[in-house]
Amino acid sequence: MKYKLVIAYDGTAYSGWQIQNNAVSIQSLLEEALATILRSPTPVVASGRTDAGVHARAQVAHFTSEVAPDLKRLHLSLNGILPDDIRILSVEEASPDFHARYSAVSKEYHYHLHLEKTTNPFKRLYAYHDYSPLDLEKMKEAARYFIGTHDFTTFANEASKGSAAKNPVRTITRLDICHEPGGIRLEFEGDGFLYKMVRNITGTLLDVARGKIAVESIPQLFEAKDRSLAPPAAPSRGLFLVKVNY
Repeated sequence: MKYKLVIAYDGTAYSGWQIQNNAVSIQSLLEEALATILRSPTPVVASGRTDAGVHARAQVAHFTSEVAPDLKRLHLSLNGILPDDIRILSVEEASPDFHARYSAVSKEYHYHLHLEKTTNPFKRLYAYHDYSPLDLEKMKEAARYFIGTHDFTTFANEASKGSAAKNPVRTITRLDICHEPGGIRLEFEGDGFLYKMVRNITGTLLDVARGKIAVESIPQLFEAKDRSLAPPAAPSRGLFLVKVNY
């Protein structure tokens, strides 16, 4: 039988979602916990990987089990075994054709920017503190170029590998810049995102707002299809996977 998990985690202490050699990941800890409870190796498939230091409010994953567990007990047991910075929000039976990654139709990410003069110690792990004067109107103007269907090769790390190599075209349906206490929040929604795509776009928008690159240069960056020509990625700590839609 197949089961769906919704997971929240603080990514600060981890190498990301995906299992890696010589590093602790969310996936490795979750699979170890499931194996302990179900007494059998239990691979877990997520909607997508999050990078080291990236957080999730509602990551979605699935696993299969030949033995039908008591879901309430499984939920409690998982949260009893997992570290406090990883929580299972829900566990439920899924249809046989459900796939956490391939059934997803869109995802929503938020990037938090703290813009006050003094660092807020309670936001330092969950927002990027930018000390530069930012022209938010220019940032909003530049953000419009990213909405729609584009080849995002310039804004993807490892564009010659994985899904980016197969098809670097993605559709961003929404990129909103919202004010929040102490700063702003960039809200991205799209049918999928390439490796580090959200952080790379955020880094580009920041350089536009700092006056380092012109708004009008964005189309040229798309056309170049060259990651080395675009600004560096924004730090991982400000990024949250907020929602996966099915």
